[in-house]
Amino acid sequence: MGKVQLFEINLRDSRVIYSPGEALCGTVTIRTSAALPYKAIKVNCVGSCGVSNKVNETSWSVEEQYFNGTFSLADKGTLQPGEHTFPFQFLLPASAPTSFEGPFGKVMHQVKAVIETRKLSKDYKSNKSFYILRPLDLNEIPDIEQLSCASATKKFNYKLVKSGQLLLSVTSDLRGYVVGQAIKIHTEVENKSGRDTGTIMACLIQKIAYRSKRCIYDLRTIAEVEGSPVKAWKHAVWDEQILVPALPQSILEGCNLIQIDYYLQVTVKNPEVSITLPVYIGNIPVSQARLSLRRSISHAPTPVVPTAPPADDEQCSSSQSMDNVSIPTKCHSQQQANTPFCYAPGFPDSQETETLGSPSHPTLCLSTGATVPYYADGAVVPVPTASTLILPPEYSTWGYPYDAPPSYEQSCNEAAVSNGN
Repeated sequence: MGKVQLFEINLRDSRVIYSPGEALCGTVTIRTSAALPYKAIKVNCVGSCGVSNKVNETSWSVEEQYFNGTFSLADKGTLQPGEHTFPFQFLLPASAPTSFEGPFGKVMHQVKAVIETRKLSKDYKSNKSFYILRPLDLNEIPDIEQLSCASATKKFNYKLVKSGQLLLSVTSDLRGYVVGQAIKIHTEVENKSGRDTGTIMACLIQKIAYRSKRCIYDLRTIAEVEGSPVKAWKHAVWDEQILVPALPQSILEGCNLIQIDYYLQVTVKNPEVSITLPVYIGNIPVSQARLSLRRSISHAPTPVVPTAPPADDEQCSSSQSMDNVSIPTKCHSQQQANTPFCYAPGFPDSQETETLGSPSHPTLCLSTGATVPYYADGAVVPVPTASTLILPPEYSTWGYPYDAPPSYEQSCNEAAVSNGN
């Protein structure tokens, strides 16, 4: 670097993560081997988002800026040989969005310093990235504690002859989860036909929409679990769970160019029938008070309403003769050969609860497909960690264009149309 031997930015207490509205404090350290005349020494704090149409492109097609502040550390003088330290402080805006990095765009926050010399070609620059975490409180989302459920019906067809029907019903225990929490899936399959179905698959899907000149969808299967086929004339029940791995939160509030959504999708392979339920991934879990209220309401007595007999006597007789069975799980993407599939609520791994769950060691997770830290629990003091994490393998590669998975309403409409047939 010539006369400048050291030029670096240090944040106070070596912090990495900040909250919106906090003060970002630090120092700029410069060490020179000889006298260095300068016009100005400045430090700049900037937060922005950039989106591109190409993978890992650094030249953005669309950009938006959240804040940009410059502070002058020194005006016109000479740095004598030796080490010099300049303190600085910036107040981060309360509207700053959470940091994020993906293949088609990123929300980034940086501190930049520059020594402006008399010749522009001799300017010295240094920069340091930091992360902002704007927690998503699941309790602020309406009906987040309620069960999420849907059903769909599909006809079996063989050489243009209808040979029966399949009824698929899916229920999840909540509509929002935090990192380390298990998504409990209850699936029922009524196979009212003389043919066996294909395998059944439950997946947690991440959809990221990048709004550039055209909207690009990045779809990934985060975790999946596969169940066995359902035999003919069987009513089968499948209870499974998917652990929420280290993931960016839903809803990048304050960012207009990147939208993150998650879906729980359950599919029967043959006949092809699928149900998609939207879920939220947040930082602060659903409160026990709301869960207790839901339980008290669900246990309240309900009036008995007489139901009309089914119109189709043949279907009635066949359903009464159906056997109830349980669907065995064939494979689970989160189950490792040497690790039992057992998790403690609120933590990434039950074996790590003693070290990560204490106040001195909060649960810190790294985002899948990004470089941004995310916390499993809400208000914790940010500290670095080198904890090993169980991250999901890649089952699909990104690309574009992709169609977004159907919404909850679209899934219900498709089910209604299928029932009409």
